[in-house]
Amino acid sequence: MRILHTMLRVGNLEESLKFYCDILGMKLLRQKDYPGGKFTLAFVGYGDEADHTVIELTYNWGVERYDLGNGYGHIALGVDDIYETCEKIKVLGGKVTREPGPMKHGSTVIAFVEDPNGYKIELIQLGTQGSVRQEEKEAQIASK
Repeated sequence: MRILHTMLRVGNLEESLKFYCDILGMKLLRQKDYPGGKFTLAFVGYGDEADHTVIELTYNWGVERYDLGNGYGHIALGVDDIYETCEKIKVLGGKVTREPGPMKHGSTVIAFVEDPNGYKIELIQLGTQGSVRQEEKEAQIASK
């Protein structure tokens, strides 16, 4: 088993596609209208669905806004250079809601951006996450 996709309901599909594709650099993998159900599905991601987890953007025709509630957390994306990524996002018109820096009570370097619908996306500087593998690397470096 593996995770195939995460679905987000969006109020403006074109605006959302611009954010995920033009600002975050994902590709539109497929899009289809379902006239009988009055909705459109668009799948975006960094690679083919056969090998990568993707995001399904669901646009229900005529619904322009959703109440996000308090149950949604965020989507996380690993990035090579979080500072450069955040600057690029701002230049492209994206909204950085938390500038890059270490997470509270930890060493993982994170930032947050927000999509046009208010969904939070966490950016994580690759190699700084507190994983077992990273802790092993740090221990090896410290023992030298």
